[in-house]
Amino acid sequence: MKRITPIISLILIALFISCTNDRAPEFIEKSNPNSILDQVYQEMITQKRVPEAIDVTKKNPKKIYVHYMPWFTSLEEDGYWGQHWTMLNRNPNRIDIDGKREIASHYYPIIGPYSSNDKDLQEYHLLLMKLSGIDGVIFDWYGARDVYDYNSIKKSTESFINKIEDVGIQFSIMYEDKVAENIQTQRIPKANLNAAMTDLKYIEKTYFTSPNYLRKNDSEILFLFGPNYIKDPLDWEYINSKLNTTPRYINLWKGSNRLGNLSSGEFSWIDRNHLNTLYYYYEYTVENNIATIGGIYPGFNDYYYEGGWRTNPSTDWEIPHNNTQTLEETLNLTDQYPVDFIQLITWNDFGEGTMVEPTLEYGYDFLEKIQIYTGVTYSKKDLEIPYKLYLLRKKYKTDPKIQVILNRVYQLIFTLKLERAKTIIDAIEQTY
Repeated sequence: MKRITPIISLILIALFISCTNDRAPEFIEKSNPNSILDQVYQEMITQKRVPEAIDVTKKNPKKIYVHYMPWFTSLEEDGYWGQHWTMLNRNPNRIDIDGKREIASHYYPIIGPYSSNDKDLQEYHLLLMKLSGIDGVIFDWYGARDVYDYNSIKKSTESFINKIEDVGIQFSIMYEDKVAENIQTQRIPKANLNAAMTDLKYIEKTYFTSPNYLRKNDSEILFLFGPNYIKDPLDWEYINSKLNTTPRYINLWKGSNRLGNLSSGEFSWIDRNHLNTLYYYYEYTVENNIATIGGIYPGFNDYYYEGGWRTNPSTDWEIPHNNTQTLEETLNLTDQYPVDFIQLITWNDFGEGTMVEPTLEYGYDFLEKIQIYTGVTYSKKDLEIPYKLYLLRKKYKTDPKIQVILNRVYQLIFTLKLERAKTIIDAIEQTY
């Protein structure tokens, strides 16, 4: 038998220690729950760095980015219920016999109404996206000024960035150029271009600097919901000339003429004529050689009339969800055309009923369809792990030790060690 040299011995020992540390939670699965939790807690308080996220393996190479509304506020987190839960006539402080709060939506999130500023909520949403094969988030963004609720939306968006970098997905900004019309709630035409320029410089300084910002060929992608207010390409050239970078502008469908040479493509949206509009739009992009982002959605059923934001019900329209049929139809259509990638519309616009996040009405159905489409190996059972993490965060929000242990659960999920995460969750539920 050959003698093992000292160097080889050291290498083998190092590999054993590395494997043992990585697999430690598996070794304690048969221990009592208290032992598991004590070990995890000791590991966490001596942890020197947060582990790096691991990319999800997908069979489908097509990228999906989800349109996200960071505009929700809650009484517990922010001190008040914001307009996107209340509109003009709903009161979330009213709770029915089933424990549901009164909100301005036909649909109800399984975790109840929430705040976009809530770190626990951010973990929950981003982990669900990752396990669904969603590649990133497109934040609906209204500018850098303190007008209406724009400043609140800006702060909420920024509060997500650290969590996004943790979880290891990408993000981008969708700028609503119509906000340039509002400066201290009044219209000052000469100053409006400067207002938009200030907003874009803020985006450049605050968001483009993140390593997780969405880029193509080393250029940041900036979405424009429009342009609907600044419609002259020369004005956009002026605004763009004041930036230190040249982003790739992606505008709303058939808006390229308002951006001129700065347009790098278009994205589709939702229309009351549903598949007919999408079909003719995709045909139009092919005929005119326009790079396009495909749009998919689960349905449309707004609450504007019921919530008091619209006085005439005749202007209402609906695209039935038909369980998951509408989502599947729009997905299938994107596969028939050369779309660059897909925008999922939306994650959480409860006011318009386009949300795909888990609800009491649909459960995880929409995300399960996305999992099938992206070709990830995860299922509804795996999506329930971030949900359980969120519930435990809230249940033991005043217990520092459990919160430290739950930090480890969070890390295990974004590094895709789901069985270990579940083992710790089970231990908490058994112990407490």
